[in-house]
Amino acid sequence: MADYLPFEKPIAALEQRARELAAQPGAGAEEAAMLAARAEALRADTYARLSPWQRTLVARHPQRPRFEHLVAGLFSDFLPIAGDRLFGEDQAISGGLARFEGRRVMVIGHVKGEDTPGRLKHNFGMARPEGYRKAIRLMDLADRFGLPVITLVDTPGAFPGVDAEARGQAEAIARVTEACLALRVPLVAVIVGEGGSGGAVALAAANRVLMCEHAVYSVISPEGCASILWRSAARAPEAAEAMRLTAADLLRLGVIHRIVYEPTGGAHRDPEAMVRRLALALGAELDALGAMSPEALRAEREAFFLRLG
Repeated sequence: MADYLPFEKPIAALEQRARELAAQPGAGAEEAAMLAARAEALRADTYARLSPWQRTLVARHPQRPRFEHLVAGLFSDFLPIAGDRLFGEDQAISGGLARFEGRRVMVIGHVKGEDTPGRLKHNFGMARPEGYRKAIRLMDLADRFGLPVITLVDTPGAFPGVDAEARGQAEAIARVTEACLALRVPLVAVIVGEGGSGGAVALAAANRVLMCEHAVYSVISPEGCASILWRSAARAPEAAEAMRLTAADLLRLGVIHRIVYEPTGGAHRDPEAMVRRLALALGAELDALGAMSPEALRAEREAFFLRLG
């Protein structure tokens, strides 16, 4: 049951009963198959009508494909590069050189961690200033050697702790956003889970912003918005409805360029299929951007974000 989200309880009950019947000898197999088909149909119907809050829960699913899975599936010869050469190493942002379908690229993304020790190590994907300054360093390397940059965004936001503020969190986010806009190479960002606030935009000021179907992208979390407006995080579902944070909303508003559709039931149900869909989308965008001059890439990127402002 741990794999199921609260709104999936009817699906969980059907699948549990189907497993119990399948384990019984005799006539139970036919009824089990029927129940499994009903569960799959219910899942498809449920996911076709998800509310913004339900999509937020899917984006946060603990088994959703994260940076490590996507790098392993999408890229080869990944060589991580650590440190910002100013203060230290931040575990919430990872990046390095890799190959994507034969192309040399620079990959940068948020790392949330897989279990409790991993989440603590990676600070739940909430980067400190040294993480953003590491990203600047990697973008500078990519620019110098003419490598396209691919970013995988999945963070509730930048870390708001005292130590991060003391080391210039706001300035670091502004600088990495500036670095994104100044790149003379193609930059493709993918919102793969949560895209929270400036901590997400810092890696997503790109030529093409792709967004997974059940990802969310907003200036603040629904809980944070509800706490500010109504002094109660319990009203997060209401806040999510008002914030227009889903992929469909953001495509309609012109904030993103493309939706990468997920397997039925979310990317965590079939990570390999999700990787294949992302590979097709990334390949198409890199092909299109590869024909553009450095000046055109910068001008297009700047025009897109100035229009949003």
